[in-house]
Amino acid sequence: MRLLVLAVLSVALMVVDARFAFLKPFRSQLGVIVEPIYWLGNLPVTLWENTTQELSSRTELAAENEKLKTEQLLLQRRLQKLAALTEQNVRLRELLNSAALVDDDVLATELIGIDPNPFTHRILIDKGEKDGVVIGQPVLDARGLMGQVVEVMPYSARVLLLTDTNHSIPVQVNRNGLRAIASGTGNPERLELRHVADTADIKVGDLLVSSGLGQRFPSGYPVATVSEVIHDSGQPFAIVRAIPTASLNRSRYMLLVFTDTRTPEQRATESAEAEVAADQKALEEKAETAAGSNTSAPSQSTAPAPAQAPSTTAPAPVRPAQ
Repeated sequence: MRLLVLAVLSVALMVVDARFAFLKPFRSQLGVIVEPIYWLGNLPVTLWENTTQELSSRTELAAENEKLKTEQLLLQRRLQKLAALTEQNVRLRELLNSAALVDDDVLATELIGIDPNPFTHRILIDKGEKDGVVIGQPVLDARGLMGQVVEVMPYSARVLLLTDTNHSIPVQVNRNGLRAIASGTGNPERLELRHVADTADIKVGDLLVSSGLGQRFPSGYPVATVSEVIHDSGQPFAIVRAIPTASLNRSRYMLLVFTDTRTPEQRATESAEAEVAADQKALEEKAETAAGSNTSAPSQSTAPAPAQAPSTTAPAPVRPAQ
């Protein structure tokens, strides 16, 4: 009888949790209680990494240090080029009267759990509502987009990966700008492009980047690389498969992206106001310069100017208005 009662209660809880939102506050509070368990589960890995780092030999550390110095020089060179391109992009955006967006704010986070359900691709990260995380926030690693936040708790959050069957993202081919929708297949190594015309200009090796449509994911981030294109003359759409650029099943450290939430109208208004303020400032500086030159002109010569002789030229005839 106890087993039967508990089984009925479990089924009732699952039905209520799936169809209603009554248990979300309880799950949020339960996430706070379970947080120490995640910390204890991650403690052996942390201790092992610290021990391994302390036991590293001096020779290995010196070699790694030299390698990091070389990589730092290369990255600094690339950073200088990117800084110049960023400044040029800002100036072009100002000329086009659009928002001067330089970069998105990010927050580093760490993987602390994986959903054991084999039919869903979700992970748990160690940043939550207390850190400013919101539902729908994009998540990426060092290689590309990984997914978006679907549930937020006080000190942790759940992320739905790109390869989940319930996830889709608008993308475009980086080579020619062709737009499409990349959907998850349940396979962590594959995405599929939906409703791509059989005559579309897409081929193996094309890089797919986020298009920014829908204003959920920022535009320009790598999503996947086309791995297979199958054309069937009897079908209106081609079968296009792609491999995600992000290491969905290997990345441990990720970035939470804080995108610009302003609407296009707000961006245009703020850009126009900034342009008007800049023009007003330029006019004020020009007026101050002119006033300074006028005050310094009388001190250059104290002698009175000679009187000019009256002009003997006859005045020009007045032309009647037509």
